[in-house]
Amino acid sequence: MSTELIVLFVLSIVCDVAGQIAFKFGADTLPEFSAQSWRPFARALFSDRWVGLGLIIYVAEFIIWVRILALAPLGIAFPLASLNILAITLAGRLWLGEETGPSQWFGALLITAGVILVAGTI
Repeated sequence: MSTELIVLFVLSIVCDVAGQIAFKFGADTLPEFSAQSWRPFARALFSDRWVGLGLIIYVAEFIIWVRILALAPLGIAFPLASLNILAITLAGRLWLGEETGPSQWFGALLITAGVILVAGTI
């Protein structure tokens, strides 16, 4: 795997984690959503700075992802991108103080083991 591809994968995962953290901060401030109160929710959603930041980060990640797909087969790129599951779980624990149970860690580690197996075919 080329150095460029490794750097792009790391950047993609960092963008995914940062985007999800921004979305979470935004989501925590949004009003309750219901069929009767969707307008205030929509206004708050589209004016929230955290949601906006998350969208900007996701646009950057999209550009990075397209470059990754130009360099690697989809069957390799997509499983490697699954490392974001472990990274987001860890970020939720460290930065958001979310509780993470043993089964969540075990599942994230199983996914990581699968990624290592796929990466070994490169």
